Amino acid sequence: MDKKARIKEYKDTPRPMGVYQIKNKKNNKILIGSSSNLPAILNRYRAELKMGSCRNLVLQKEWKQFGPEAFEFTEIEILEPLDDPNYDPKDDLLYLEDLWTSKLTPYGDKGYNKQSSKGL
Repeated sequence: MDKKARIKEYKDTPRPMGVYQIKNKKNNKILIGSSSNLPAILNRYRAELKMGSCRNLVLQKEWKQFGPEAFEFTEIEILEPLDDPNYDPKDDLLYLEDLWTSKLTPYGDKGYNKQSSKGL
């Protein structure tokens, strides 16, 4: 397979989307989020934390305090795409994220999320 064909195949392969969790195994605090590309968002968090440039300042501080081995990055729910070429998963992803944040309440002493005023 030539390079162009491999690139096209990569671009045409859907990425897993859904809800993710970053957990501090030392204090059990968690961050919940959603993405249309779970591997990419988790890699981005790892890279930002490693470089000291994570926008979540509390998470960044604890990464520095406890070290990378204290953190676990997991996909907690995969959203299967619909068989519709016009399907936009944005609303479904936000709904799932809201469900998981309601269930796990990752705020304050329990997590790294900021509580929003919108809710379900």
